[in-house]
Amino acid sequence: MNNPTLVTSSKMNGNYFLKKRIKNILLYIVLICIALYTLSPLWLLLVNSFKDQSQIITSPLGLPSSFTMDYILNAINEIHFFKALGITTAITALSVLVIVVVSSLAAWMMVRNKTKSSHIVFMCFVAAMLIPFQAVMYPLIQFFDDLHLKSASGLILMYGGFGLSMSVFLYHGFVKGVPLGVEEAATIDGCNIFQMYIHVVMPLLKSITVTVVVLNSMWIWNDYLLPFLVIGNSNTKTLVLELYFARITAGQFGNPWQLIFPSVLISIIPIIIVYLFLQKFIVKGISDGAIKS
Repeated sequence: MNNPTLVTSSKMNGNYFLKKRIKNILLYIVLICIALYTLSPLWLLLVNSFKDQSQIITSPLGLPSSFTMDYILNAINEIHFFKALGITTAITALSVLVIVVVSSLAAWMMVRNKTKSSHIVFMCFVAAMLIPFQAVMYPLIQFFDDLHLKSASGLILMYGGFGLSMSVFLYHGFVKGVPLGVEEAATIDGCNIFQMYIHVVMPLLKSITVTVVVLNSMWIWNDYLLPFLVIGNSNTKTLVLELYFARITAGQFGNPWQLIFPSVLISIIPIIIVYLFLQKFIVKGISDGAIKS
């Protein structure tokens, strides 16, 4: 004879696992829908990079009638891809280098010198994250124009300044997790402050440094407004500016979609490759830096 208690318990367990399975199925359906929605612009960009103007207009979501590299090669020529790639890479790399060095040093010093002034300086960095670029755009451009710094070098300095606030915030939280005993041991071994920073502190900040590098690189690489205001239509245009001016030149009587789509595709490929190689560090670096703050 069956035990009523066991039967009831079995039914309850069965209902629990059924509800859990239904919940998981619904969750996966929602996540798949979100993923498809997120990836749809990339699909639109990819398939239309191999079509001519008429195919893009008549069938923007469909596959091209034939895959040809002519539109990609034309885009490479029209936006001076390799020259603009070198300029964009140099500006991005130097700007990120300035951000990493200055923000890591500043955060390290503020954490190790636990004074009211250090706390006030840190709060100033955090408060700067709330100030939109548009609020200081015209005074800043005028100031750099007076200093004759409306050039690639001035653009690097601007990016370095605007990237400090978030980077200092992330580094500040992460440095708190670095054991002070490691630095004390390095001091006993005869390290000066620069040797300690290079050989002891920075290796321990690897994950958050990668996060800072990726986040700032993606922002600087894709930025349009600041290069447009500082560089404009000069000989040192970034990829985004080359795309903009090529579109203006070719699109006098409409949008040249057969140039825009392949140009955007080849412009984002380098930064996507960097992101894919370094993405495993991003979530860990952001969560560790934010939680410890």
